[in-house]
Amino acid sequence: AVIVGRSNIVGKPMFALLAQKFEMGNATVTICHTGTKDLAAYTKQGDIIIAAAGSPNMITGDMIKEGADIIDVGGESTRPGAEAVSTTDEFQRVLPIVTALVKELGAIVSIDTSKPEVMEAAIGEGAAMINDVQALSTPGTLEIVGTAEVFVCLMHMQGLPRTTQTNTQYQDVVNAIIGFLGKRANDCIAAGLPAHRIIIDPGFGFGKSLTHNYTLMRDLGRLTELGYYVLAGMSRKSMIGALLDASAEKRLIGSVVLAALAAERGAAILRVHDVGETVEAMRLVQAVQTLGLMGDE
Repeated sequence: AVIVGRSNIVGKPMFALLAQKFEMGNATVTICHTGTKDLAAYTKQGDIIIAAAGSPNMITGDMIKEGADIIDVGGESTRPGAEAVSTTDEFQRVLPIVTALVKELGAIVSIDTSKPEVMEAAIGEGAAMINDVQALSTPGTLEIVGTAEVFVCLMHMQGLPRTTQTNTQYQDVVNAIIGFLGKRANDCIAAGLPAHRIIIDPGFGFGKSLTHNYTLMRDLGRLTELGYYVLAGMSRKSMIGALLDASAEKRLIGSVVLAALAAERGAAILRVHDVGETVEAMRLVQAVQTLGLMGDE
């Protein structure tokens, strides 16, 4: 079995920290994601690790200070039409970041990849979660997660990232996603992964029309009936821009609103870019949900 690395700061396995957060069950976990296009290295400035991500969304210690529970690191764009990245390039882009985040900041790290070699290496460096847009369909991935002490996020997508928007036909989009994710979760359990380590992601924007995306948001609560943690990732996606006629950098309000709606519908994990704003929204959602426990002020 792959041994999960320990943090030099907190002295606990990253997996154990993540498990503890889930077991508490009293807060929405926020994942902060940044793209890592052209990512090759990091620089250390004091106690902050800055990822040279080639985008304004740098991985920094500030994301953790703002309330991100998990940093999701990926070295290959999964946007529709994106070009594939070689295993070697992906190694170079992500492994230094995973190592630095775990050892220097004590961060809980998720690795966003579909390659078994990258998964195994990242787990060895202390990654506590595998986030796979292809739901562990690549040969060799099930065997790795079945023997490692990690959480796994399975996402629904039609086709591959480069072709996913070419076929967006469903008789019933919600039923189709529930059926797919239920089957993939069963495959993981058969491979040895405990059910309580499985997270499911409906894959907003992956092989879905605008109507499909908002139908899925409306009925997101139905996914919780499968009994797994639900992750929702709508941050800055085109489903917001299409309705608001807003470019990616002007989708903050839409992203936070959809995050709040997802949390109300049972999403336990939110994948976001704007950490502080989303955390504030979650505090309000949780206040409404626990109103009967707050008492008069």
